[in-house]
Amino acid sequence: MVTLDVDAVRAFTLVADLQSFTRAAEAMDTSQAAISVKLKRLEERLGYRLIERTPRLVRLSARGAAFLAAAREFVAAHERALGELSDTTRRFVLGISEHIAGPELPILLARLHTYDPSLVIEVQIESSRRLLDAFEHGKLDAVILRREDDRRNGDVLALEPVGWFAAPGFVHHEGAPLRLASLSASCGLRTLATRKLDAAGIAWTDVFIGGGTAAVTAAVSAGLAVGAFAHRVAPVGVIEVGALLGLPALPPSEIVLHSSLSDTRSRGALRTIAAAFREHRSATR
Repeated sequence: MVTLDVDAVRAFTLVADLQSFTRAAEAMDTSQAAISVKLKRLEERLGYRLIERTPRLVRLSARGAAFLAAAREFVAAHERALGELSDTTRRFVLGISEHIAGPELPILLARLHTYDPSLVIEVQIESSRRLLDAFEHGKLDAVILRREDDRRNGDVLALEPVGWFAAPGFVHHEGAPLRLASLSASCGLRTLATRKLDAAGIAWTDVFIGGGTAAVTAAVSAGLAVGAFAHRVAPVGVIEVGALLGLPALPPSEIVLHSSLSDTRSRGALRTIAAAFREHRSATR
């Protein structure tokens, strides 16, 4: 009878989801070589190749694709069984910056729940500055945010390009102040953008502030103003207008992770989030 090693199956699901041996190793806090060994042994036990790997590509084989759903359920069943032995529900509160949270976030959290059903993650979406303040006051267990100062602590997850975006029909009249839309007067990205405009001698005026990401996105998409966005989360249908309007270049955002988690399983969950975050960023650049 064939028996399966749960760590080997977990390694397979992570490689499949993250499409990277490196990211899977990061999530499991081990080496890429160890992941390769686990996967090889799993394939040998099953008698099939599960992952097709080239220097530039990692993808599921036909057998791997057929096995993936069952593999996820196998890992989830293992975690549920362990969870039955505990009387307490583990949870942590994760803060994610409004400028960072993208459409893939629910997918990443759903996959994480599959890996560890006994862990409840509460997510708060806010500005980077407010999240960092909340983290430093012990109100959040971990935060993923845009670095807004010179503090060098934190785990760097990605560098995201930032640009000026507007609707295709946006009209800027020469000599008039540039119309801006932003999350709030204290938004770090707004501060960066306005400082760049001031340094370049370009007049500007706020025409839309606050209301959350959806409201700012709607204002820019409607042609009311220009907004500074990371390229990956810029509204659908807008265009980059920095060169067209002669606006100063904006530096990339450094995305960092801060954590105060100490228990092994919660830190493991956070590593999975970080690995998935890095992989999604590299895949969309």
